[in-house]
Amino acid sequence: MLLWTWTQRLLAITVFAALTGCGYNDFQKLDEDVKASWSEVLNQYQRRADLVPNLVSTVKGEANFEQETLTKVVEARSRATAIQATPELINNPEAFKKFQAAQGELSGALSRLLVVTENYPNLKANQGFQDLRVQLEGTENRITVARNRYIKTVQDYNVLARSFPTNLTAMVFHYEVKPSLTVANEAQISQPPAVNFDKPTAK
Repeated sequence: MLLWTWTQRLLAITVFAALTGCGYNDFQKLDEDVKASWSEVLNQYQRRADLVPNLVSTVKGEANFEQETLTKVVEARSRATAIQATPELINNPEAFKKFQAAQGELSGALSRLLVVTENYPNLKANQGFQDLRVQLEGTENRITVARNRYIKTVQDYNVLARSFPTNLTAMVFHYEVKPSLTVANEAQISQPPAVNFDKPTAK
């Protein structure tokens, strides 16, 4: 009888540990954290996209500014905003990858634009342009902060989804591993090219 009682106790402890360690509530919290951090990334990307038209319009006022540089910014913004940016995007790896690539392309185009504008004294002295530049740089900083928070929350979520025994809960309730942002790839895309003003701009 004593053996049976001990077995019952051991079983009860095991069941209790399984229930409390299944991670269901942790999945709920981290899933909401991921959604919230992703929404902030989208907000900052939208803020940047909203700044681009005014920036392009201001730069257009500078005589002889490279049309190709402006065109690339406009086209990159168009591609970035063409993808429907919703919280559900993080559950679609293919769409997420395309969205990330488009945002990286816009980052690169804006970076090149700012490099080129350094060669135009009138633009550097234009207060409107300088205000837009400060806003853009501030937004880029906010994007970096938002992206880093998203990366951290996704990491926490994915560790829970892959660890035992919570991975069993993930399988039962279909908590799939979520995609993270690849900062290294964007850094490579954003690398500004060398600008040579000796050659005429192609029409």
